[in-house]
Amino acid sequence: MADITRRLGWRHLRGAPTAHIRHHRSGALVHDGTGLSFWFRPLTAALSEVPVDDRELAMTFHARTSDFQDVSVQATVTYRIADPAVAAARLDFSIDPDTGAWRGTPLDQLGTLLTETAQQHALDVLARTPLAAALVDGVAAVRERVAAGLGAEPRLPATGIEVVAVRVMALRPEPEVERALRTPAREQIQQEADRATYERRAVAVERERTIAENELASRIELARREEQLVEQRGTNARREAEEQAAADAVRAEAEAARSVKLAEAEAARSVKLAEAEATRSVGLAEAEAARTLKLAEAEAARSRQLARAEAEAAREVGEARAQAQAAWLRVHTEAGVDGTTTLRALTATRLAENLPRIDSVTVSPDVLTGLLAKLGGDAEGAR
Repeated sequence: MADITRRLGWRHLRGAPTAHIRHHRSGALVHDGTGLSFWFRPLTAALSEVPVDDRELAMTFHARTSDFQDVSVQATVTYRIADPAVAAARLDFSIDPDTGAWRGTPLDQLGTLLTETAQQHALDVLARTPLAAALVDGVAAVRERVAAGLGAEPRLPATGIEVVAVRVMALRPEPEVERALRTPAREQIQQEADRATYERRAVAVERERTIAENELASRIELARREEQLVEQRGTNARREAEEQAAADAVRAEAEAARSVKLAEAEAARSVKLAEAEATRSVGLAEAEAARTLKLAEAEAARSRQLARAEAEAAREVGEARAQAQAAWLRVHTEAGVDGTTTLRALTATRLAENLPRIDSVTVSPDVLTGLLAKLGGDAEGAR
C-alpha cells in the first residue's frame, strides 16, 4: 500500500519498488511506473496501484476419480502481474487518494480466477484416472496439466497475469479409503518383518549351534590339554621330589658333620670352662675362708671389748647405786627416821621401779581420810 501524506490541500504519494503506480489527471496519464513519488490534488487525480511482485496462491479443492473416489488436492500457484496497464484496465486496482487503500478487492478476483482455472484442469485429469493410478502418478500428472492449462488459458494474458510456477504438494483420498489402501501394504510389510524375524531367529539358532559346537570342541581340547598338564605336573613333582630328597640327604650329611664339629668344640669349651670355674672356685673359697676367719677374729675381739665395757659399766652403776643407797639410808638415819620405815620406803621405791605404767589413780574420800589420819598419827608419835 502506498504512503500518502497531506499538505495544505495537496497529497504526496510515495510508492514501493514492487508496486506499479498509474496517475491520471483529467483523463490523461501523468505518472506511470514503479517506486514513484509525486504530489497531486485529490479532487482531480485517479490513482491505481498494481503489485508486480511474485505472489503465492495456495489452494485446496476436492475432485473425483474415475472409480468415484473422492480425493483432496493441495497445490500452490506462483504468479505475477506482467502487464500492470492491462491489469489496471481489466480489474479495479484504484486506491483512495486520502488513505492509499484499494477501493475494491482485485487480488481476490485474481485468486478466484486462478483457483477456478487450475481446479478445472485438475478435475478434468482426475476424472479420467482411477484412484490407484492417481495416488501413484497423480501429483505429476495434475501439476503438468494445471501448468499447461494455465499457460494456455487466454484470459490470463488478457488480464496481464503471468504464471511463474505450479506446485502440487499432496493428493490424498478420504481417511477410510486411505486406511483401506494402507492395509495390504501394511500386511505385506508385516509379513516381510515376520520373515525377517524368522530368518534372524534361524540364523541365531544356527549361530548358537555353531557356538555350542565350538564350545564343546574347546572343552574337549581343554580336557586333553589338562590331562597333559596333569601328567607333566606329576613328572615334575616326581623329579622335584627326587631332587629334594638328594638335596635333603646332602643337607643332612652336612648338618651331621657340622653338629659333630660343634659338639666337639662345645665339649672342649665346656672342659676349659669347667677347669677355669674350678680354679676360680678354689681361689674364691680360699679367699672367702680367709675373710671369714678375719671377720670371726674381729667379731670375737669386738665381743670381748663390749663384754668388758658392759661389765665395767655395770660395776660402776652398781657402785654408784650402792653409794646412793648408802647415802639415802644415812640421810634418813641422821633425820631420825626409824629403820623399819626406811626399809618400807626402800621396798616401795623398788616396787615402784618394777611396777607397770599407771595412767591414772582414783583416790576415794575414805582412802584419803584414812591416809591423812595415819599421817597425822605418825607425826604426833614423832613429836
